[in-house]
Amino acid sequence: MTGLPDAARRVTAWAAERGVDLDVRVHPDGTRTADDAAAAVGCEVGAIVKSLVFVVDGAPVVALVPGDRRLDPGKLAAAVGGGRAERADLETVRAATGFAAGGTPPFAHATDVPVVADPGLRRHAPVWAAAGTPTTVFPMDPDRLASLAGAEWRDVSEGDTAE
Repeated sequence: MTGLPDAARRVTAWAAERGVDLDVRVHPDGTRTADDAAAAVGCEVGAIVKSLVFVVDGAPVVALVPGDRRLDPGKLAAAVGGGRAERADLETVRAATGFAAGGTPPFAHATDVPVVADPGLRRHAPVWAAAGTPTTVFPMDPDRLASLAGAEWRDVSEGDTAE
């Protein structure tokens, strides 16, 4: 945990309180995009977890989507019982999660924001998620990640995720 950015230390401390030791990796060149993260880690883009914050009918929601897929706002809205979903602005991302966009982790959020996980994440094990900054990531089994995040498995990406 020593030498990690403050935001990554918050994520590792949150996980440690739940008995989970995260293996956080620092990539100084950045892991802001799924392609950047996959290149840094050396995995397929689909093994990267995009933690996307959207606003559904005025309330923030975090969607965990594979790096090789796009989120379908209509599916996300339906998954949480809403009518309309749109990408959250940067202030809303930080207010809801406590983290900046581009480094948002799947858990350890500042508020009790709902989280949904796309089943496409189960195509890879481990998957790699942001650890609170655009330069930090950690690997984890997708089911364990979703469980820690309190996520509900919902098809929220474009196309067919039945694989």
